[in-house]
Amino acid sequence: MTTSQQTDPMIGRLIDDRYEVRSRIARGGMATVYLATDLRLERRVAIKIMHGHLSDDSNFTSRFVQEARSAARLANPHVVSVFDQGQDSDMTYLVMEHLPGITVRELLRDHGRLTPRQVVDIMDAVVTGLAAAHRAGIVHRDLKPENVLLADDGRIKIGDFGLARAASANTATGQALLGTIAYLSPELVTRGIADKRSDIYALGIMMYEMLTGEQPYKGEQPMQIAYQHANESVPRPSALVPGIPDEFDDLVLWTTERNPDERPADASELLERLREVENTLGMPATNTSHATMLMPAPLESQSPAELTRVLTSQAVATGPVDADDAPTVLGRQSNARRRRGYWLLALILLLTAGSVGTGLYFGAGPGAQVAIPTVVGSSVEDADAALEELELVPAHAQVYSLEVAPGMVMDAKPGAGASVARGTTVTLTVSQGPQPVTLGVLAGRPLPEVQAEFDQNKLTVGAVTKNFVADIPADTIISASRQSDGGDMSQGGDTAQGQTIDLVVSAGPIPDVAGQTLENATTTLATVNLGVGEKKQSQFSDSVPAGDVIGIVPPAADQTITEGSQITLIISKGPDVVTVPDLAGKNIADAKAALEQLGFTVKVTTIVPENAWNLPGLTVTGSDPAAGTAIKRGATVTITANI
Repeated sequence: MTTSQQTDPMIGRLIDDRYEVRSRIARGGMATVYLATDLRLERRVAIKIMHGHLSDDSNFTSRFVQEARSAARLANPHVVSVFDQGQDSDMTYLVMEHLPGITVRELLRDHGRLTPRQVVDIMDAVVTGLAAAHRAGIVHRDLKPENVLLADDGRIKIGDFGLARAASANTATGQALLGTIAYLSPELVTRGIADKRSDIYALGIMMYEMLTGEQPYKGEQPMQIAYQHANESVPRPSALVPGIPDEFDDLVLWTTERNPDERPADASELLERLREVENTLGMPATNTSHATMLMPAPLESQSPAELTRVLTSQAVATGPVDADDAPTVLGRQSNARRRRGYWLLALILLLTAGSVGTGLYFGAGPGAQVAIPTVVGSSVEDADAALEELELVPAHAQVYSLEVAPGMVMDAKPGAGASVARGTTVTLTVSQGPQPVTLGVLAGRPLPEVQAEFDQNKLTVGAVTKNFVADIPADTIISASRQSDGGDMSQGGDTAQGQTIDLVVSAGPIPDVAGQTLENATTTLATVNLGVGEKKQSQFSDSVPAGDVIGIVPPAADQTITEGSQITLIISKGPDVVTVPDLAGKNIADAKAALEQLGFTVKVTTIVPENAWNLPGLTVTGSDPAAGTAIKRGATVTITANI
């Protein structure tokens, strides 16, 4: 038992008066898995207990319970069975069948790539189990070699439905990052959407890795790998390992198509094609219940069940022994010889006890050194698991980051490759994502001041719209909004580093172009990015020469003038002048009417009363100003008559 297990308070605890915890098996980001004894049914089980600090989070609890419900709905020999789920005091737990053995990840770590025969046996079982999940409307969403179990008795099962969701619940948003980046489908990377075809993509990546011993995409940072998923096509396995059958190349390329519509619709369709390939190559998947093996076959010829037995050293006979059979007789003779040599062995042990003890301590015991694995760029769950597998103790330091997604490891101390003793604490620097920022009121503040505050808080000024407002000084903020969701930030509020804020800023009043020539006015407006519209209004002006600008047409009350707007100008027609007509020979009444119609004020100089002005003989002899004179409309014209 490791030091970490000796200090684990769960060891020896009785849960719900039924499950007695024996030892710790593994630890992940959401929960720790223990080996326990079901006292009621007298059997060993695996019990998964949610971390205490997550129990108060309803989202995590819901996901944990969802795993139980998802897996419990699947009655399939290739899916880890869920027996029970409940809560005891402050802990939430899940009870599953216990499968002693190894994972496909451990198999790959020890033996590199697998043979096509072994890949067929493993993939047939995995796809069969996944097909059952898809038929039940469940998407696994975290398929990877770590979640495929090879039991000692030859069974192959899919485990860890912690990310499983209903197949109709496609939106993943931030949860997409919970899956391992090496197996994420392009649609999860680019759109945060997962469905049955996303599981198929993960199987294709697994198949490539089992055939070649390598993952198709590599990079120092998770984003580099994610970019390759979204923009590159998985190569043929045979390009890396010549001799792999074309049928396997075709399966890998089909299941890893970047367009999900071009992949198998679900695991049932993939299973049908896989079986066709098995028959074509003459290697149908072997039965997963194998007889006990006393002598291991070569690695290339073993099925996964046989391979699991050899790798985990569990292939031992358990049936009754015949006391007189040849192996037993030989055993007794060997034991006799062994006893006669004990005295010599004891002497040798006494002479070498010191050196042997030292070697054991530093070679395989508590003093053994292990190398820190590379965990930077991994999820914190995977990093914890990798460290705990080497009996190292992970600790977390949370930091904010604009570049690294939440939950991903940014640094480790000691660093990768360092040799340390088992039980050493390795501190992982884990990204919390962008740091929250609270802004004060933005409206009414000068733009340079706001830009400086944005730089200090790692915010970006987005689109800047300039409105012409006569009573707000130029470069003053009128309003602000988050670009991501349009949320109003004019009065300040909460946001996060890396966000982009759009601003509406005052451009000040529209320039005064009154009295300028049309050409000069157009140039003046162009300097503030305003144009002159085709439509121009004309008015008479006593003060502005004809053809020059009197002013602009004022905007309507609900109209906003922004940079780039077209302005309508009022153009002067000059003074409103009229030529005095020649009225000689007309009677006074007609002459007066003619002048008034032209807009003049008329004064008559005569001794004849007004009621006689229409007499034929009473005619106009002259006017002041004289006929032909151009004067301003509305001026006074005096006419004289012959009497």
